[in-house]
Amino acid sequence: MIRPTPEQLALLEGFEKAAFRLCDTVNRVGPLKVAAHAFLKTVGAGWVHHCTKNILHAYGVEHLTSLHPDRGVLFVANHRSFFDLYVITSVLLRRTSWARRMYFPVRSDYWYERPDGVVANALMSALAMYPPVLRKPEQRAFNQYVVDFLAEVSNLSGSVVGMHPEGTRNKTDDPYTLLPAQPGIGQIVRAARPIVIPCFILGLGNDLPKQVKGNFDGTGEPITVVFGAPVDLARFYDQTPRLRTYMAIANHLREVLTGLGQEERIIRKREGFPDKSEQSVHPSP
Repeated sequence: MIRPTPEQLALLEGFEKAAFRLCDTVNRVGPLKVAAHAFLKTVGAGWVHHCTKNILHAYGVEHLTSLHPDRGVLFVANHRSFFDLYVITSVLLRRTSWARRMYFPVRSDYWYERPDGVVANALMSALAMYPPVLRKPEQRAFNQYVVDFLAEVSNLSGSVVGMHPEGTRNKTDDPYTLLPAQPGIGQIVRAARPIVIPCFILGLGNDLPKQVKGNFDGTGEPITVVFGAPVDLARFYDQTPRLRTYMAIANHLREVLTGLGQEERIIRKREGFPDKSEQSVHPSP
């Protein structure tokens, strides 16, 4: 399994370096990763399911249950809440048995730079929020390791990687208009050629106590998760591996998610769930 170069490791600072060493060890050493995944599949998926089961509505699950992956699976999802991938993962782990290891790249500024971030990473994902993406301009050379590592594991049967093409959380009023796609996901897909599953999720908030309370007292709004069919990206694989190709792949995945968002919108209307469009947030006078 690929390792960061000494030059890339030298870019890590202070506590961030110790946090990386801990998470890297768990994600690299076979028995530790097996134990971590067992925790994620039982305790992690269990508590997320328990805390969302009354308001969670999943569609297109047949796209997961019908899979028999011969290589890694990359989930691409829109990003409105800190908890999007936790819920998606809970559905995956409860409905299928083919996932054996999981990786979710995250920004380092909380999860790797603060002790409470490392504790949260351990309790919520068994340190599967790895590898860290560094944001400081002087540290960004480290992110080539992130791309190389994810490309490697995305090509392995049993691996699951979860990413957001937008690269950051969409805080706008309109959840159906995604932020611009980032090329990193295109580079990973071009290198690894994993099975790519799109999913659109809506209805989660960012206040965890309020979110959990709403599941049990009837005040929580419906959470919808729509899984799509595997995305055909074959036409991109013969293209030259360069930024233009990576952006084309990333933009295509963004378009697929936008289309899946429109399916989610139709489902909401059909099921009588609250309208989450921008027009419902800012109604016309």
